[in-house]
Amino acid sequence: MKALLLILFVAAAASAQIKKPEPPPVKVSFAESLQAIVVTTDDWTATAGDAQTYERKDAKSKWQPVGKEFEIVVGRAGLAWAPDSDATSTLAFKKEGDGKSPAGMFLLTFAFGKSDSIMSKLSYRKLETQTECIDDVNSHHYNKVVGRLQVGIFDWKSSEKMAAITPEYDLGVFVAYNSFPVVKGNGSCIFLHIWKDANTPTSGCTAMARGDLERIVAWLDPKKNPYLVQMPESEYKAYKKSWKLP
Repeated sequence: MKALLLILFVAAAASAQIKKPEPPPVKVSFAESLQAIVVTTDDWTATAGDAQTYERKDAKSKWQPVGKEFEIVVGRAGLAWAPDSDATSTLAFKKEGDGKSPAGMFLLTFAFGKSDSIMSKLSYRKLETQTECIDDVNSHHYNKVVGRLQVGIFDWKSSEKMAAITPEYDLGVFVAYNSFPVVKGNGSCIFLHIWKDANTPTSGCTAMARGDLERIVAWLDPKKNPYLVQMPESEYKAYKKSWKLP
């Protein structure tokens, strides 16, 4: 009898730790966005470019620039279209570990950083020593920011220990690339974050000077469904009218 009770106790404890997969977040289309950060580069292999913020009063209004244009850096291998983009042709799609930043249009969902709090309307996650972004394609938590000690299923062998990445992750914004739904191998852990400097590209994120990112984070409003629009200048000009870009 004691042995049976012990088995039942262990089974109950194990089941309590296993959490069901999270449903994919609700995707808000770009047509509903009232805020946009437009990033363009000279070509697909360029690792630096320019960015401009835009805003509009409602979905029928014209986009208006907000503030001045500023410099950014992207992935060390340039850009590649997101696999679910509406591009009519492509040389290569973004995939895990390719060193490329995704091209396309992506919702900006939450902010993170190392301060206790920040000036922003976005939801904010303070990075702790156990905060990790999972880039292991075999993990249940692939392309998610999780607390190592809080998740029910610890099944990854590779991740970014976010609190240890300084100064780049002192402040950042999660780019909801490969999030609706998450597809294993299409790429993970894409952020807006602080750059090392203007000459050092990223592993796939979009980075900028601390002051520019602080201004953006303070400006972003989740009620306005903010988006990152990112692609080479030639593609932006080609798709601007049909995709109703700023």
